[in-house]
Amino acid sequence: MQKKIAVLVRERQGEALRMSLGLILGDDAVDVYVLDRKLQHTEANVLCLGTMQEMEMKIYTNCQENADMEYLTTAEIARRLPQYDNILPY
Repeated sequence: MQKKIAVLVRERQGEALRMSLGLILGDDAVDVYVLDRKLQHTEANVLCLGTMQEMEMKIYTNCQENADMEYLTTAEIARRLPQYDNILPY
């Protein structure tokens, strides 16, 4: 049975993005939320983001500096989180 998983990205951005990609191997629905800061554009993060877009993963943010992600307010994100089976904070 497919689970819905939310990954909350804060300090450990690279690790969170890699983990998010790994979780889709279990055929689960994974949504990524980049919270409170601009995503660092390291080579690894850019590669992960590109792969996520190819895999049609949903990536949200509450930081308007992340122009390539769907913007949601913190309140909108908070309303969405109860719908997930698992929430993984990084």
